[in-house]
Amino acid sequence: MTIPLTKAGRLAKIAELVNRHKVKSQLELAKLLAESGVEVTQATLSRDLDELGALKLRADDGSLVYALPGEGGARIPLARLGSGETPAARLRRVAEELLVSAEASANLVIVRTPPGAAQFLASALDHADWQSILGTVAGDDTILVISRDPAGGAQLAESLLKLTDRRSAPAGGGLTSTSDG
Repeated sequence: MTIPLTKAGRLAKIAELVNRHKVKSQLELAKLLAESGVEVTQATLSRDLDELGALKLRADDGSLVYALPGEGGARIPLARLGSGETPAARLRRVAEELLVSAEASANLVIVRTPPGAAQFLASALDHADWQSILGTVAGDDTILVISRDPAGGAQLAESLLKLTDRRSAPAGGGLTSTSDG
């Protein structure tokens, strides 16, 4: 099986491999990617791991392995060492790249992303710790975002779209938005 070489697809594959294996080095990760049909340079892999917020943590056996935020049962803080990027800034950057549309109904928001990117954007949403969000459920290209407010879906969808300056309804309608711009 060949994985599409889109950035979102590559990031999703890296996340899958890091979550499934105790990856100790970039060389080991590059080999796992190659076995999955994804060829990547060391420089690209390094940038991808940085973008995913990957950290090296001590495993049960004492070795250092890559871990991603939100994995391993407890959340790993997402603020990157040395970069100063906050979870909110990361959410804005990731949303600008990956958020395609957001439609609301009652307290639910359906967010669309490119194929393979939903879990990545959902993780950024989860770590941004918006108090108005009760939780997220991500598939391949769709995220269900649940608002704490029983009627807060439209306002939440609008807030998500404002991250990318997309404030109008997608083709086909369905988004209730305010008229602030």
